[in-house]
Amino acid sequence: MSTEESIGSGTAQSLRPSTVEGKSATEIAWWLNEHGFATELVREGTTIGGITMDSREVQPGDLYVALPGAKSHGAQFADLAVSSGAAALLTDRAGVDLVGELPGEVGLLVSENLRELVGPLSAVIYNSQPQDGSAPTLFAVTGTNGKTTTTYMINSIMQKLGHTTGLIGTIEILAGSQPIPSKLTTPESPHVHSLISLMSERGISSMAMEVSSHALDYHRVDGVRYDVSGFTNLTQDHLDLHGTMESYCASKAALFTPEKSRRAVICADDSWGQTMLDRARTAMGAENVVALTTHFGRGVQELPAHLGRQDWVLTEVEREGIGHRFTVVRGDGARIESSTQLPADFNVSNAALAAVMVYESGQNTADLAARLAEAETLTPVVPGRMQLIGTAPTAIVDFAHNPDALQRALEAIDPAHEDGRVMIVFGATGERDQLKRPIMGEIAARHADVVIITDDDPHDEAPEPIRAAVEAGARDAQKDGARAAEILNLAPRAAAIEKAIDLAGPHDSILVAGRGHEVAQEVAGVNLDLDDRVEVARALAHHGFEVLPAYRSMLGDASA
Repeated sequence: MSTEESIGSGTAQSLRPSTVEGKSATEIAWWLNEHGFATELVREGTTIGGITMDSREVQPGDLYVALPGAKSHGAQFADLAVSSGAAALLTDRAGVDLVGELPGEVGLLVSENLRELVGPLSAVIYNSQPQDGSAPTLFAVTGTNGKTTTTYMINSIMQKLGHTTGLIGTIEILAGSQPIPSKLTTPESPHVHSLISLMSERGISSMAMEVSSHALDYHRVDGVRYDVSGFTNLTQDHLDLHGTMESYCASKAALFTPEKSRRAVICADDSWGQTMLDRARTAMGAENVVALTTHFGRGVQELPAHLGRQDWVLTEVEREGIGHRFTVVRGDGARIESSTQLPADFNVSNAALAAVMVYESGQNTADLAARLAEAETLTPVVPGRMQLIGTAPTAIVDFAHNPDALQRALEAIDPAHEDGRVMIVFGATGERDQLKRPIMGEIAARHADVVIITDDDPHDEAPEPIRAAVEAGARDAQKDGARAAEILNLAPRAAAIEKAIDLAGPHDSILVAGRGHEVAQEVAGVNLDLDDRVEVARALAHHGFEVLPAYRSMLGDASA
């Protein structure tokens, strides 16, 4: 039976493994107390075979964990959980007062710090990583940029090595080649453990997962221990949540502990990478943490001082088509030679990190070398990440939505032809870090000839002031001698994309940035259908430019 046939229908929130060994409330209380979570067993109840924090997701036999929330307490929804078949409730003292009278067959446990305990408890209930080593090989990737592409590259390598792979990411959750719908970009910890068990049960032997700072701060990956965790980079983003870069770094560093990672590969190209390397080595022990330096092969002449026998460095990078061929060398002389046809220098870093992470997971080195020698291994299709829609003009859709990613993407598309211009269509997200808006405008003006500022996802914020803040940064840079010859402020987004392609010639490069794979734009609480890839393909066709074959199906009536 194939993975596609056996997974069945459902979502990441509803799918469960079929072979869960039930536990009593007494066993759960004992385990929590043994592991430092002081828990009182008030009433036994019936056998527990699942766990959830959402009363709407309760399945018969579940332990419903009723947590306090920003607006309400989960205990207020105990009646719904019980009516759906909850075997027991786990809540805090405040929740007990809200639960009211429970039916006699429903158990009750009381503990504090519920958010911290629910991940480890989910691991026990679903037996997601059994001691016999039968769980999938687990990879985690964190960092500001490059997480998605790196996880797709890891999966591609492992598939070439004969594994059936799974993916938990911000774009999609995959079991083999089958997508699993998810209501959340990062599943909650009960879903993560349930999915790991489910995938293992269905023959998945390797899984890669994006781990965001939000996932770490909100304990969504607690109780998971990754075989190899990787760090891409740290640049300004999410400061609306973290406040400072130091706090942001500390959130990411939580992945690199013995509890969460057996081994780590840290891309240590700058001061934040070096900080992460030092933190990881202090927490995990130097022997379990590998440094990767990717700047050396691109003009940096001195090898870093931290390079040891187990550390890796990029030594050679050559342009090959729109991608690159590259070599990474370990301090003891081991070599990895490979290539990626994904455009941009940063994808060389992503590819090197993916290759080294798989190497460090203990795969057969001869088989790995043979697979990495194949050009397609590190050239997976990654939705919304440097997706090339047309070549004359070069038209690319990318998720770049913060200053560093925007600059890297713009540098990557500089045309080879002397008549070619760089054009960009982008905006900034509403209700997010406002500090980066003028910074992104400045970067666009310094690296593009034509800057078209439009709406991203305004959410519940008025879009005009967002665009104005971005435009102010671009105008200031223009006055200071920046590259931009033309700056436009234009909405809606589809009209801005149309305008860019209307202005373009065949030698120009156009970057449509910020939304990538997203297919709906949120404006004042309403989701409007909008896919940048579709809009680019339609505009190219409308103006008589060639659309790459893979995207012609997006044209619809525009192709007629």
